[in-house]
Amino acid sequence: MADFQTMRGTAGVRTAAIDAGLKAHMNKVYGTMSVGMLLTALAAWAISGLAVATDPSTGQQALTGLGQAIYASPLKWVIMFAPLAFVFGLSAGINRMSAATAQLVFYVYAAVMGLSLSSIFLVFTGESIAQTFLITAIAFAGLSLYGYTTKKDLSGFGTFLMMGVIGILVASIVNIFIASSALSFAISVIGVLVFAGLTAYDTQRIKTDYIAHAQHADQEWLGKSAIMGALSLYLDFINLFMFLLSFLGNRE
Repeated sequence: MADFQTMRGTAGVRTAAIDAGLKAHMNKVYGTMSVGMLLTALAAWAISGLAVATDPSTGQQALTGLGQAIYASPLKWVIMFAPLAFVFGLSAGINRMSAATAQLVFYVYAAVMGLSLSSIFLVFTGESIAQTFLITAIAFAGLSLYGYTTKKDLSGFGTFLMMGVIGILVASIVNIFIASSALSFAISVIGVLVFAGLTAYDTQRIKTDYIAHAQHADQEWLGKSAIMGALSLYLDFINLFMFLLSFLGNRE
């Protein structure tokens, strides 16, 4: 009986340690993601401000030299696809990086994403951007909370959702050249659904990955895992925001 009580007590201590570690891990994931979001927002706002100036002769706003370079020259294609290259590079090279290096790369990526998204301040009103961001934040919080607390296994949706992401990416590239409003609307609708699902799925995946590896106490792996988790949720939030903005945003 004493041995049984000892084993049960040990198991309880281990469970409590995992729970505390999971809480700290998720706090780091959300904290890293939040810093990335802040960098993106600041970079987008600052660059959009530098890209436009008032023409003294007409009193109307016009693109500056910087604006011409990043929005109206071949450089815009590099800026458009640079965040995608960062994602692939970080995902492929994470095992060769230290956790500190991976975190730095993530923050650089977030700033580059801000450059890529800066044009929204020229297309949509600031009020509609703020409102859409608030709606996205509320939806994201609810979906992530569901993914964290639900007892339902969401792993079966992973392949389906990733196929949806690939389909959206291909359709978006095609639509750059054909500029179909109907296809753009369909992409936005599907995009909202896919990234809403991915928010819940990724949150549960981050949680289960931690629980599966917590017993090994590999701090380097846990640090990298938190960064990759932050990257996943960051991408979910950004894409959900952009697709919602296409519905809810008021154009300038």
